[in-house]
Amino acid sequence: MSEEQTHFGFEQVPKSEKADRVADVFRQVAGQYDIMNDVMSLGSHRLMKRMAVEMTRARTGDTVLDLAGGTGDLSILLSKRVGPSGQVLLCDINADMLSVGRDRLIDAGHSSFMFVQGDAEQLPLPDQSLDAAIIGFGLRNVTDKDKALNAMRKALKPGGRMVILEFSKLTNPALAPLYQNFSGLWPKIGQWITGDGSPYQYLVESIAMHPDQETLKVMLQSAGFVGVGYDNLLGGIAAIHYGEAPFQAAATASRPSSSQSHE
Repeated sequence: MSEEQTHFGFEQVPKSEKADRVADVFRQVAGQYDIMNDVMSLGSHRLMKRMAVEMTRARTGDTVLDLAGGTGDLSILLSKRVGPSGQVLLCDINADMLSVGRDRLIDAGHSSFMFVQGDAEQLPLPDQSLDAAIIGFGLRNVTDKDKALNAMRKALKPGGRMVILEFSKLTNPALAPLYQNFSGLWPKIGQWITGDGSPYQYLVESIAMHPDQETLKVMLQSAGFVGVGYDNLLGGIAAIHYGEAPFQAAATASRPSSSQSHE
């Protein structure tokens, strides 16, 4: 009996192979990851990340997770919200990316982070241990997204918020040719800057294969999140999805929530 298949970009591969192949991609780009983000997004990823962190509603003293945190952009922003009494956990499955993030944060004088090498599908965290969690531009690389969403929900305290910042689908089809032409340059730019364009070809293909906004919204609801919604960014080039872990019957506290989507 043949093994179940999944997509790696446009290629179909055995499920057991995808994690290693994604790891190889990020191993190749770890050293130039931040530079390429600025080039490919024309710097807009920084604003998107600030908006996504705001939507976590993280507060002073909270324990928050930066999942697939890579080089630590989101972790730095989260640390400003939780303050010295809070805790930011930077988790990434890829040792090379985690090493770059650790070195970057320590060199910048940040010493209060906890670094965890772990799989989004099997988070090495106790249940109900997080006040908030965020994954930025990482969910599309996860093999079993439903399993990962369930793991995130279990790790959150009741009322804790999950935020997903990810590439998505354009809301205006008329913009598609322009966007396709621009994103089609990414492998060539990657070849010029890093010497290898193949990781950026995977990036383009992985974006195309990622679920659209409404599909991901339903996936969050199916994983048990409540107050689920999303905000489109740059006409749907990216989107911020959010949801909250449900309260148990015995819980009395509450955080405001909404269930809507915005264009």
